[in-house]
Amino acid sequence: MFRINEVLCFVNKLYRVLVDLTDELVWIVVEDDGALPARISKSELQEAISAEVLQRAEDPYKGISFIVLENDSVYKEIRDKNYELIKPIISESEFYLPRVRSAYINKIVLEEKTTKKNIYRLLRRYWQRGQSPNALIPNYKNSGGKGKKRITDKKLGRPRVYSEGVGSLVDEFVEKLFRVAIDRHYLKENNDSVAYAHRRFQDMYKTYFPAVAESEIPTKWQLQYFFKREYGQIEKIQKRSKEINYKKDIRPLSGTANIHVLGPGSRFEIDATIADIYLVSDSDRKDIVGRPIVYMVIDVFSRMIAGFYIGFENPSYVAAMQALTMAMIDKIEYCKQYDMEIEQYDWPVIGLPDAILADRGELLGHQIESLECAFSVRIENTPPYRGDAKGVVERYFRTVQADFKPFAPGVVTENTVKKRGGNDYRLDAKLSIRDFKEIILESVLFHNRFKHLSKYDRSADMPADLEMTPLSLWNWGLQNRTGQLRSASEDALRVSLFPRVKGTLSELGLCVFGIYYTSQEILKRGWMHRGKGVSRPEAFDVAYDPAVANTVYLLPVKNSIEYWVCTLTERSREFRGFSFWEVWRIQRIQKTVAAKTKLTTDQKQRELENKIESKIKMAQKKSADTIDSSNAARVAAIRENRQQAKDQERQQATGLQQESSKKKKSADVIPLTPQPDDYSYPDFIDELFGDD
Repeated sequence: MFRINEVLCFVNKLYRVLVDLTDELVWIVVEDDGALPARISKSELQEAISAEVLQRAEDPYKGISFIVLENDSVYKEIRDKNYELIKPIISESEFYLPRVRSAYINKIVLEEKTTKKNIYRLLRRYWQRGQSPNALIPNYKNSGGKGKKRITDKKLGRPRVYSEGVGSLVDEFVEKLFRVAIDRHYLKENNDSVAYAHRRFQDMYKTYFPAVAESEIPTKWQLQYFFKREYGQIEKIQKRSKEINYKKDIRPLSGTANIHVLGPGSRFEIDATIADIYLVSDSDRKDIVGRPIVYMVIDVFSRMIAGFYIGFENPSYVAAMQALTMAMIDKIEYCKQYDMEIEQYDWPVIGLPDAILADRGELLGHQIESLECAFSVRIENTPPYRGDAKGVVERYFRTVQADFKPFAPGVVTENTVKKRGGNDYRLDAKLSIRDFKEIILESVLFHNRFKHLSKYDRSADMPADLEMTPLSLWNWGLQNRTGQLRSASEDALRVSLFPRVKGTLSELGLCVFGIYYTSQEILKRGWMHRGKGVSRPEAFDVAYDPAVANTVYLLPVKNSIEYWVCTLTERSREFRGFSFWEVWRIQRIQKTVAAKTKLTTDQKQRELENKIESKIKMAQKKSADTIDSSNAARVAAIRENRQQAKDQERQQATGLQQESSKKKKSADVIPLTPQPDDYSYPDFIDELFGDD
């Protein structure tokens, strides 16, 4: 019924069972410095149980059993020495009898030159703490009252040897100033030092006690001791870190990305970074074009790279759209552009995921709503400055750059200051844009097919022989999990992902970014006819591919994937074959030239107006002196005056022509080859005004 070493609670006292006799138990009070083993009958204990005054209790010293001491530990040496000292007594079966115990104690005192008090202290510790050698480990860890406040009327610590003065006692008032200095100057995001906080404390202390000597001001070590005693580590870390950095880089992690995904295609993560390498132009390798932007789209469950974008568009929806488009379509044609032959099973990511996780910038807005509405793709946005929320794709950026950094020229180094005689790493750039794209593509293919994910957190249902590569995880997930990408028309998908703007409609066509488009649907509805009776919508949503300006996609119905393909009109033929980036560049140049021209035009316009006004004023002045007839007579003479002016004009023209003919005589023209009889300009009337 009762077991050796178990702890019983009897009348609110803890007892430890030492020996189980036939009709009795030998036990000892656990929390009593003067306790000795005593006997109690089992019948009495049974009555106590019936009276509900005896219960089994938890052992307060159960942790002693888990202590493992090193061989060279001082604690182990003391424990073993104490155990050998009392071993004759605890090995005696009748140690609970006072006469037997006393005889052994007297003998040990004579032989080992120790005291009875010490032996009784060790015996009590052995019996009260569980009758094991570890019960005799000394309690040095409790010595000194670590972390507890000392209450005294004199300065604590060793006396000064080299410094002047005695030092100051840290009382409640000094502790108050310590706390103000720590809270105001140390536990701040600017990460000031303890020494700086102590200097501010000295200023406050001298303000309260101006006559005190400098050597009697509480020291920096006293402030540090107060800080370690009163402030916990978590409080220090939180207050000395920015909230954003704490949540992103410092706070403990309680889960993994795989907890919230069911299988392949459950969630894609997308993010961008600036590659740590300078590239040169494809067309002219002497031109350094800078560091490219790299977008990556990764499937969370399998860590498969679904798509990527490399270019010089700043992180934006336009660049993210190109990465997402690649992530959802067949990759075979893309790889062929870079002379790489793959099969569909080498890169099987084709289709729409359930969710896309991105930063708040790229996919936060109305442009992505079409993908949500038309294809039921859930768009998730991370909080600001929380890159850790997309830990899978963030980690891959370091992995992919580690593949080329050790070998490639033009890699960005940590030292941004050019050393004397050192090279500028920007001038070391040798890889072209195409070269870099091919390197990244090769790295992506290697990662997807062969990369061993040593830190992948397996689920319980994953077999032990499953290869931890993205492709193996992807295929296993398709067979054993619910993940499955949904198919969609590539054209409809592209139009849904293309960025959108408002296009205005007029008799000139659909105007987008200042250039005009038309389509058969627009013409059939008569929206380009002229006249006051023509009725047309004012504006439409228009999707466009930034890489091609020849075509845009008019969306006639909101929240629908229906679209009309519109092409450039002849009015905007100057932009045919260009990208929209080139269109915007040309328009910026045109607007700059127009602005400069307008300045000259305004100046010359003012000069012209001034000359005209001067002429008018002079003419008015001359006319006022010559009028000598009535208004009626002047009006009646208009016809005659007109005829005289015409005759005078003809005489002047005839005289000039005769004078010119006297000065120069034209030579005869002798044709070398037979000439056609008709020298008239060709007639394009039918082409200009005919209908198609």
